[in-house]
Amino acid sequence: MPASYAYLGPEGTFTEVALRTLPEAATRQLIPYVSVQSALDAVRTGEAEAAFVPIENSVEGGITTTLDELVAGAPLMIYREVLLSITFALLVRPGTKLADIKTVSAHPAAQPQVRNWLKANLPDALWESAASNADAARLVQEGRYDAAFAGEFAAARYGLTALETGIHDAENAQTRFVLVGRPARPAAPTGADKTSVVLWQRDDHPGGLRDLLGEFATRGVNLMLLQSRPTGAGIGNYCFCIDAEGHISDRRMAEALMGLKRICREVRFLGSYPRAEVSPADVSTLLPGTSDGEFVAASDWVARCQDGRF
Repeated sequence: MPASYAYLGPEGTFTEVALRTLPEAATRQLIPYVSVQSALDAVRTGEAEAAFVPIENSVEGGITTTLDELVAGAPLMIYREVLLSITFALLVRPGTKLADIKTVSAHPAAQPQVRNWLKANLPDALWESAASNADAARLVQEGRYDAAFAGEFAAARYGLTALETGIHDAENAQTRFVLVGRPARPAAPTGADKTSVVLWQRDDHPGGLRDLLGEFATRGVNLMLLQSRPTGAGIGNYCFCIDAEGHISDRRMAEALMGLKRICREVRFLGSYPRAEVSPADVSTLLPGTSDGEFVAASDWVARCQDGRF
């Protein structure tokens, strides 16, 4: 049996489409799971080599289900990311007309991306959330709901008709997906990388978040995502999920993480991995004083001072 990748199923999800863009997917057994949690748990228990799940969209930001699963439980690590442009189709059973639709379903992350279209075209329809967009299509096939927002490619899989296509409230909407596995040595830096971490403060105090962000800012590390998530310890208790530009082997990133480790109650490293659809030539120029060479030169200068050779 080939090694397996778990993914948010059932068959016909945007997640499956994005997963199949990875070259290594052709050599793996791809197994759909009913939820992000069950896909990631398959990795934790050793049932799957890795899991492929959505983590962020350009309309609503971080996908909380995935972020919370990476924050809690046994540690996992991100190895790859994929960006996929998203437009929805309204899938119905053959013969259904727009006026017949009383209930619609999709993954909760889809609702903000079609909210205005719904208001304009189906203002009285009742929204029901599903585990995934493809699962919503399956439920329409079974007669549970009248329509589902899903990829047009899912229509044939579930014997449905695309009543409307190209549905989106925001132009150029994208969803980011990540390949997650058990912790191991990060891949070598490419020059266009991203590092993900979760931070817990030691205590709640004025300027606490500024102190965390300052560890990145003073070293010229650009942040690409910052999202707070409740810890479950009561109102006002949050941890912070951060994506930062760079690789843990970069001196500026390593020193930022060391600074955070000193001042945080806990730091969870979620991986350093290549940025999707970005080459080293596309990465913005580093701020003066933040290149690896400048960090090394500064470290050598301190050593010379300590030896009386300045």
